[in-house]
Amino acid sequence: MVEITPIPAFNDNYIWLLRHPDRLHAVVVDPGDAAPVVQRLRQDGLELEAILITHKHGDHVGGVRELKRIWPEALVYGPANEPIPALEKALGEGDRVDLAGVGASFSVLDVPGHTEGHIAYLGEQGVFCGDTLFTAGCGRVFSGTHAQLHQSLQRLAGLPAETRVYCAHEYTLDNLGFAEWVEPENQDLLQRRRDAEALRADARPTVPSTVQLELLTNPFLRSGVPQVIAAAEHYAGRRLTSPTEIFTAIRSWKDREYD
Repeated sequence: MVEITPIPAFNDNYIWLLRHPDRLHAVVVDPGDAAPVVQRLRQDGLELEAILITHKHGDHVGGVRELKRIWPEALVYGPANEPIPALEKALGEGDRVDLAGVGASFSVLDVPGHTEGHIAYLGEQGVFCGDTLFTAGCGRVFSGTHAQLHQSLQRLAGLPAETRVYCAHEYTLDNLGFAEWVEPENQDLLQRRRDAEALRADARPTVPSTVQLELLTNPFLRSGVPQVIAAAEHYAGRRLTSPTEIFTAIRSWKDREYD
């Protein structure tokens, strides 16, 4: 059984650590900073087997070269269509990543939108989705398009309900604030805020989430819900005729008036 735990980095990043309890190898996902990874691996007596990258942004790749310097045998996996430091295994839709040292295997999903070549790693009953899907939110559109991001989020929303969502940031409470603008009467959303506040008060992460919880509370996965449609049209000041238009209006609203 693979153990998956977060290594906090910067103000609100999570670098995901994968290990097998009976082995001395480890894998990390999106190491934006090498220092906390080095500290944790040395503390636990682990050797780095691989580095999995979801996209090109510095807070996800900034620690790669230093980790490779210390563990030169660790393989760097990442998206084929983005500039990733020290990339050795370029990946795209349908590729597989087999990590023998930790006993884990993942399939690769193309989930562009936040960036043009963003990928996700699906396996071990979870999905490592970088900045595509957040708890109660989603990433901004930088070098992709709104249509791409909406399609990518719909793909992730279609995963089994119990799939754990391992995103890369502790944004839950902030994202819930905006979600409440969109659906102030959503009781699942109000309960999620109570649960998240309790976790954070105890200095515990709110991640991972599940696909089921996101479908109930994340406005960016709820473009077909009447209340979300009404909120998007009110913001846009006109009738919106497709789920992509609704998503784009909600994302633009958050960009311009909340973030």
